[in-house]
Amino acid sequence: MARRKKGDAVSGWICLDKPYELTSTSAVGRVRRAYNAQKAGHAGTLDPLATGILPIALGEATKTVPFLVDADKAYRFSIEWGRSTNTLDREGETTATSEVRPSVAQVEAALPAFVGDIQQIPPIYSAIKVDGERAYDLAREGIAVEMKSRIVRVFSARVSDAPDADHVEIEVECGKGTYIRAIVRDLAQALGACGHVSALRRTRVGTFTEANAITLENLEDFCHKARSSEALLPVETALDDIPALALTAEDAFRLKQGRPLVLVPRQVEALKARLTGDARTVSAMEDGKMVALCEMRAGRLNPVRVFHLT
Repeated sequence: MARRKKGDAVSGWICLDKPYELTSTSAVGRVRRAYNAQKAGHAGTLDPLATGILPIALGEATKTVPFLVDADKAYRFSIEWGRSTNTLDREGETTATSEVRPSVAQVEAALPAFVGDIQQIPPIYSAIKVDGERAYDLAREGIAVEMKSRIVRVFSARVSDAPDADHVEIEVECGKGTYIRAIVRDLAQALGACGHVSALRRTRVGTFTEANAITLENLEDFCHKARSSEALLPVETALDDIPALALTAEDAFRLKQGRPLVLVPRQVEALKARLTGDARTVSAMEDGKMVALCEMRAGRLNPVRVFHLT
């Protein structure tokens, strides 16, 4: 006899506006407790010192997390000139100082070099694994860490504010794996200055934006007042760029049993027109609810992940 899972079978996404100094893991824990959910996870770690969009998946939505981890992101951050740190943010130990204060014009002139497919060396204080260990754990132990350069994609970068000579605010849209702290490190070096991240906010992850975000305090208040459903987004929210196919009840039942579905030619052509590149993933829907994530091959839909939504 299968052991009954603890908690409620609640499924969906929370677009959390993570507060300052809270870890992503702690944020997931508080959301899970607020909903008494059986299962929870997040799409893309956000540093404790950063605020902003942290998508949290509950229940069946956790099956769609990989699709959101790869989503494009947007950030707004401030650079404080005059001091470089070992962690590349304001909490780190000072490694160098400088009286150089780049002007807005100089920053704007330097930014185009950081747009496009660029080579970037991740910060040593990052979650990347080196020989099976987290880089930040090795760095904290004083062990020399050699981080390998890799290509990341930055779609845009612009100066959005400059409140004083010591600070400049920049907005960036980028692909997965891009480190804002590394951009700041390299930008400061290009300008012959010292600088670190003094504030960082993630403003978008895929389709999750500040417009549909909720603070932790408001979410916990909603749950306390039995209004938790108002903050819950559909499971398919993370699959915005994946084509959907509406199913009959008979076809949906077939996929739920793990059996492939043979498509008619017009369905194949319609889906191919909406798939990009080598993508083959299709979301199967019945009456507006997720049934399965499928792979389309040779005119058939093969279920990869089946959802159990009530």
